[in-house]
Amino acid sequence: MRRSWAIFAVWGGLIVVLLAVEVAELTHLFTLPIQVALGDPIALVTALVFTTLLAVVGAIFIGLYLSHRLLTPRGFTPYEQEMLRMRTEVREMRALLEEIDRTVRADARTPPPPTPPRGRP
Repeated sequence: MRRSWAIFAVWGGLIVVLLAVEVAELTHLFTLPIQVALGDPIALVTALVFTTLLAVVGAIFIGLYLSHRLLTPRGFTPYEQEMLRMRTEVREMRALLEEIDRTVRADARTPPPPTPPRGRP
């Protein structure tokens, strides 16, 4: 039970951080003039790493969403389809056996035909 709360806390924290970054992007907190970005190689590398990390996190979320949508089972699996076919076959066999049983019981009620006597003619 603890592990699920820890995972929830990690993902919740990540979402809060990403929302804070998005608000900072919208308020132009990270906007740099082009002269500063090209003139300062450290700022350029920092901006590239930051953008790459945001792209990777976004790709992970999109990948999680798409894989969930694609892998969610819809309809019956091949195993379940085979079980349903077998169930139908068992029903057919049961009906056939019941019919044979009724026939045998009906034949048991009628007296057998007389057998000719054995002996010398």
